[in-house]
Amino acid sequence: MVALTKQICKISKADARRFWLTAQRLHEIAPFGGGAEATRRAVEHLGYVQIDTINVIERCHHHILFSRIPDYQRAHLQAAQSRDKSVFEYWTHALAYVPTRDLRFFLSAMRQRKKEPGSWFETVKPGDLRKVLGMIKSSGPLSIRDINDDVLVEKDHPWASRKPSKRALQLAFFAGELTVSERTGMLKSYDLMHRHFGWETRPKAASPVEVADYQLERALRSQGVVSLDSICYLAASNKAAVRAAIDKRMRRNQLVPVEIEHLGQLEYWAAPETLDQTDTRAPGLVHLLSPFDPLIIQRKRLAQLFDYDHRFEAYLPKQRRVFGYFALPVLIGDQVAAVIDLKTDRMQKKMLLQQWTWIAGESKQRRRLIEAALDRFGRFQLA
Repeated sequence: MVALTKQICKISKADARRFWLTAQRLHEIAPFGGGAEATRRAVEHLGYVQIDTINVIERCHHHILFSRIPDYQRAHLQAAQSRDKSVFEYWTHALAYVPTRDLRFFLSAMRQRKKEPGSWFETVKPGDLRKVLGMIKSSGPLSIRDINDDVLVEKDHPWASRKPSKRALQLAFFAGELTVSERTGMLKSYDLMHRHFGWETRPKAASPVEVADYQLERALRSQGVVSLDSICYLAASNKAAVRAAIDKRMRRNQLVPVEIEHLGQLEYWAAPETLDQTDTRAPGLVHLLSPFDPLIIQRKRLAQLFDYDHRFEAYLPKQRRVFGYFALPVLIGDQVAAVIDLKTDRMQKKMLLQQWTWIAGESKQRRRLIEAALDRFGRFQLA
């Protein structure tokens, strides 16, 4: 029950979960429709879809989209990036697919990275940068595998490459000179950004005020009820500008301050229309969510609203794991009912259930619902 008291809207945790699930479009079966266009619509609504290299099951960008698009195909994302160019890759709180319509909100960050590359790129020599840019300019898109004349060096980090050209490509990508024109698995092909998008002139970068308002709007759309921490996840330096954007909308009565039961003095806000939403959730929905899903990745927020502490244990020694190497939270309705550790055996075309941990209490009905979801997910995994 939502109650307005002294201009502060008081809501229950159940309401907060409902608003978040609706914002994440996990409240109905096919919220973005079907076909290739559903991928564009999903990325545009969510604001970004995280990319990660772990491949013990389906990589998280495909998994996140499958969770919201029942007929999703991996080729749809490839087409959105390389053919339709409706999404592009860049850094949000991590590397992610981002809607191309939002690109201007990232141009200032690219310009700043070009000016101040950061310590990771200290070893990039000007000659290496000129080399990769010259090759792409004259020969078209290329991947690191296409560069065979590097003088190899010793790695200075486990994630580094012995090819100096790889870090040069990365620097040019973060500086906005190159973009990822195609991705095959985790192999990226780079092209000149202006050539990939067909620009005659580069779009105008959004101002800092516009960027802060964009970040606020993105969070309101995909989170429902927001906090400063949830808007600026892993980007604390943005908080002052985003708080100014919040205050501006508050003065215009475009936001309502929200108090969530049992969460003390933590500040939350929501758009008035969000708080007026009726419950439209489809009953009995089950989602096997990636640990990098937007609903799961903000662990603190997840624990506050769902009373569930997710553990990402892939980098922990086996003896310290509770849920398993790559455990997936299983959402039934608005409750994390179980956590399931899966592994895909691609040679044998099998999905292996490594561990099943009940969170909300075991029942035959829940088990049947989860087994049906596992069957659907398995067919997607092995397609």
